[in-house]
Amino acid sequence: MISTDVLVIGSGISGLSYAIKVTEQMPAAKIIIVTKADEDESNTKYAQGGLAVVTDFSNDNFRKHIDDTMYAGDGANDRSIVEMVIKEGPQRLNELVAWGTQFDRNKKGDYQLGREGGHTENRIVHHKDITGLEIERALLETIEKSDNIKILSYHYVIDLITQHHIEDVSEPDNTTCYGAYVLDEITKEIKKITAKITLVATGGAGHVYKNTTNPIIATGDGIAFVHRARGKVSNMQYIQFHPTALYSNLDGMLFLISEAVRGDGAKLKTKRGQPFMYKYDPREELASRDIVARAIDNELKVSGDDYVTLDCTQMDQDKFLNHFPNIYEKCKEEGIDPFLEPIPVVPACHYFMGGIEIDKDGQASIHNLFSVGECTNSGLHGANRLASNSLLEGLVFGHNAAIKTIELLRQDDFNYEDLSAVPDWDEEGTKVIEEMVMISYLRKQLQELMSDMVGIVRSDFRLEMALNKQTEIFEAVKELYNYSKLSPELLELRNLTHVSYRIIKDSMRMTENKGSFFNKDLK
Repeated sequence: MISTDVLVIGSGISGLSYAIKVTEQMPAAKIIIVTKADEDESNTKYAQGGLAVVTDFSNDNFRKHIDDTMYAGDGANDRSIVEMVIKEGPQRLNELVAWGTQFDRNKKGDYQLGREGGHTENRIVHHKDITGLEIERALLETIEKSDNIKILSYHYVIDLITQHHIEDVSEPDNTTCYGAYVLDEITKEIKKITAKITLVATGGAGHVYKNTTNPIIATGDGIAFVHRARGKVSNMQYIQFHPTALYSNLDGMLFLISEAVRGDGAKLKTKRGQPFMYKYDPREELASRDIVARAIDNELKVSGDDYVTLDCTQMDQDKFLNHFPNIYEKCKEEGIDPFLEPIPVVPACHYFMGGIEIDKDGQASIHNLFSVGECTNSGLHGANRLASNSLLEGLVFGHNAAIKTIELLRQDDFNYEDLSAVPDWDEEGTKVIEEMVMISYLRKQLQELMSDMVGIVRSDFRLEMALNKQTEIFEAVKELYNYSKLSPELLELRNLTHVSYRIIKDSMRMTENKGSFFNKDLK
């Protein structure tokens, strides 16, 4: 058994900033960070656009940012949470800079501010078009300076360790978390890590769909194991499809063409070169992501084309190369010169607004369990996330969760008897069968199902069909899990089935179209 004060699951901006905050205030506290891949592999790493925060108070203010966030979220946001996050933004940004993050500045030393869809002012601080990578670098370098933080790479969480205190285990408010069972992917050993406080910061679930901008690790793990522990999960019907991913014939992770490219003047056109956004929204290319994604989806269905195009040929080339060098290089690798020809793009699953329910301090419905970032339903995003608000969310809730964690650790009111009595993982006999062919087949079936039936535009009939098919896949995965050796691939598939179930069920409960959710049978 491994014991620690704090167990952090995930190594993106949420988990790392939280760990730094706890260790700054409590340098003696033991912190273990587990991540299922390399320590720097996270959704944060792939964030291109930047961090939405008010810094230019002569042209911008908190009220504008709050209004933009509420408008993008179609009013389904918790306004008190929106106000808290946005007003805390400048302070959290300054902390990132203090930890060594470099953001682009002009000759006067002020931040170079970008603008993305849904924003009424330029307020996106960025590091070229690899902002997330720069943030991840700075946070990991800060973590490395701490002697009491240990990162365990290639450690996959199987399930949370929980104890129910009443007979009705369906009540999550009567459940306490004591850490997690973790599969060491190198040694194949199942480890029991007990913790006074556990933080889930596992990111999104993009790979429940065929095409996504998310890295391969984004399989909804945290959402799934909190759901299995009967923690509250909600709003899973709200999924943001990024309008402009680089078109590919291959399934899997698609390269993201940042929304900031449209913010700087790129135009969406059909394959035949006709502009179309004017038909859908007066803001045209600067409309919020749900509107742009549905517009593209409709154009593709009407035309039968595989993609639309993003025309950058009239943009300032020097400015483009300075702001989007990574995008330019990727296009060139694919044989596309964005200064001479349009870029082929398609919508792809990008971000989940729903997830593990948390309060303003990042506390989940299970005692001693916190959660931060894309795996949560924090109330910030409502029915649709405003571009570049996600990194800000991770910082603010990471800060609040750290402050509350420190308070609980200092109170030291933990049930040490239950903590020390956590049972070892029960393998239920020796499992020797590895069914990788079945795992791959079922995963592909699930992704095809979700993409075809529970995508950008849904319907009552499609959702009913999806639920029936998903149930078949769920039962097959359950049987596979019962007789196969544990592997990351099997555990990811298991988690994807739980996530897909919640997406379908939450979609079926909707009685109106809102934000990113659209059912053509609803008015």
